[in-house]
Formats: sequence, C-alpha cells, structure tokens
Amino acid sequence: MKYKKAIYVLSIFLCIQSIYSQNNKKPESTSYTIAYSSKESGDGEIYLTDEKGQSKLKVTDRPGNDGYVAWSPDGKHIASYGYYDGGNTWSIHTMNIDGTNRKRLTYAKNKWDSAPAWSPDGKKIVFARGYADKEGVWHYEIWTMNSDGSKQTQIKPLNGGGPCFTPDGRIVFHSVFHSNGEEICIANIDGSNITKLTNNEAKELHPEVSLDGKQIVFMSDRDGDFEIYTMNIDGSNQKRLTHNDLDDWNPSWSPDGSQILYSSQDQERKANIYKMNKDGSSVEKFIKNASGPAWLKISKSI
Repeated sequence: MKYKKAIYVLSIFLCIQSIYSQNNKKPESTSYTIAYSSKESGDGEIYLTDEKGQSKLKVTDRPGNDGYVAWSPDGKHIASYGYYDGGNTWSIHTMNIDGTNRKRLTYAKNKWDSAPAWSPDGKKIVFARGYADKEGVWHYEIWTMNSDGSKQTQIKPLNGGGPCFTPDGRIVFHSVFHSNGEEICIANIDGSNITKLTNNEAKELHPEVSLDGKQIVFMSDRDGDFEIYTMNIDGSNQKRLTHNDLDDWNPSWSPDGSQILYSSQDQERKANIYKMNKDGSSVEKFIKNASGPAWLKISKSI
C-alpha cells in the first residue's frame, strides 16, 4: 500500500514538473530571413520576418521613410536608405538586424542615395545616387564605399541605378541608354567592360543575381505594365513570370534559387508581397501592406 502511494505521489510530482517546464521554457529564437518595408504604422519602416511570414520584428522607428533593404553577406547587418529634409535628401544607413547601432553613411544634401548592396566579402557597399543639377538635368550615378562609409567613390563610367554584386565581384545594374527607358547591364567594379544584357525600348529595372551567380531576376514594362522576368547571367533565356494588369516590382531570390518574392498591387492599389516558384507558378500572397522584400542569402564560403 505504501509502495502504491509513493508511486502515485511521484507521478503527480512529475506531472506538475512537466506542466511547469512547458509554461516556463524559453521561447524558441526566430530565424529572421526576410526583410521588407511597410507603412502600417504611418511612415515607411523596416521589418524582418521568417521564411513563412509568421513572425515579425520592427527594426526602425523614426520620422521619414526607411526601406530598400539589403542584407550583409553574413546576415548580421542590413543596409537601407532613409529620408531626410522632408524627403529631399535620401541617405544610406547600416544597422544590426535588430535595429541597433544605426549609422548614417552618406550625407549628400538634396541627392537621392538608394539601392544599397553589399559586396560578396561584406567589405564594400555599392549604391545609386540621383539628383537634378542647376539646369534641371537629372543625373544617375553609381557609387561604392567601404561598409563603414569611408572612401566614397563614384564609378564614373556607369550611368544608371539599382546596382548589385555578382558572386565574382562584378556589378549588375540598370543603365540609362535612351530617353525611353533603361537596360540591364553588367560591368567590372571599376566600370570597365560594360555589357548590355537586355535590349528593349522599355524600363528594365531592379536586377538581382541569384546566390549561385547563374541567373538574374528583374522587373520590366516591355509588355505594358511592370512584370517580373528572369534571364541567365549572360542575358540569354529571358522569361516573363507574372501576368496581370497591375505593376509587379522589386523581386528577390530565395537562397536556393527555387522561389522569388516580389511586390505587387492588389485591386485597391495597395502594395503586398507575393511569393512564387522560379517558373512563375504557385503564386501566393505572402505579406499584406508591405513592399521591397529582400531574402537573406548566405554564401557557404562565409
């Protein structure tokens, strides 16, 4: 009888311990792998989420829009642009992925610095700069700097924007060749050996290179409105992926190159983030009231 009573008491104790452990265990850490911007709190702010879009972390909270996010190659920092002077000045920033240690890197007044992208080794950042001169002529420039903001240098042979790096250190960007639009190009980091990858009298914008360096995803209005396209790194095998009457923009590859995130409008003209397979199939709404997705891609060499 005493034995049975002891077993009963022990079982109750273990049950209580189990309940206590479940209610007091440390929450599992979230692996944030997607960055985006949203105006759900008023100004455009930067958020992080996981690959399923279930968790959310707001990492900026200041007057003026923040967005156009780029991950550092090691996944520990992000770069972005932010508004100043009532939106007349755009500047490049870096910060830890939780929003701490924010650093403003560029200070060019009345110029629009945007589209930052990290070099494969994380030591440099390339970005676009746009501005109108005293005669009202608009200039489109591409600059590089060290990741701490030092040694800011214009790549003078390059005329355009939306730059990003290939794994071997070249730059893919959209270049302004004619008054009707832009073309996707590739060049060495010093601006030499510029090669056109597209050739349409249309706006071909926001190229992003896949982690393996074999493909480029971009947006184009060659068929009327902005749609998402892919092509090989040499410009061959160009394919249209989205088909609708609304603008689609800012595509980003998944780390394994099997999926693409992009921004699109709904019927109410509100921006949302969608996800699809690399062939354009299985389209689904991923994040509401959001745009400018950037998928974290960490190279095995890091």
